[in-house]
Amino acid sequence: MQPTARPTFAPRRAITLAMGLIIGASSLCSTGCFWGLQTLGPSLGMASIPIPVSPYFQKKKEDEFWYKERYARVPILGPITSGSEPVALDAPSDDEVMVAMEKANPVQGGWPCLYERNRNNVRIVKEKIADYVDPPRVYPLIGPAQQHHAHYKCTVYYEDVRNIGWPVPHRLVDEDAREVLYIDHNHLHMVGNVDDGGSAQF
Repeated sequence: MQPTARPTFAPRRAITLAMGLIIGASSLCSTGCFWGLQTLGPSLGMASIPIPVSPYFQKKKEDEFWYKERYARVPILGPITSGSEPVALDAPSDDEVMVAMEKANPVQGGWPCLYERNRNNVRIVKEKIADYVDPPRVYPLIGPAQQHHAHYKCTVYYEDVRNIGWPVPHRLVDEDAREVLYIDHNHLHMVGNVDDGGSAQF
């Protein structure tokens, strides 16, 4: 009876596999994002590995800053001079109306090829419905001032398009969609002997 020959390539395959694992692990640890955070400064552990974030959340933070910078602050204007009644001249901009529209009825953040919503052929009609000034009173951190109220009714006409991709792909188009938004443009007027020189903050 002849003895059976053992295969001689088993140790060689194990050595090749071990070398491949070592090279793969060293290449993963030597990338710029991982290795730079591990060696420079304090070690962050698993937090040093970059995690992809959806652009939706990035745009959401940028939109919050955009709204705070342009529309969430109350301006303080100079005193009301004698003569005719003060009239608010700054109607809401189209951007302000669409920002308020997005907060009330959002269309962003859909799922591509599953559910998407768009607004087309947008037309905005603005009407001033109130414009009056309150009597003077003392506001904390401001002093004596008058609040000027300006209320606007903004009607937005648009075409609402919804693309649904699952379970039954179809498209819904509402050509006569409309939304009514009420936007307040309230601001303050200083009262009394106010320093309105070049260094004034209003």
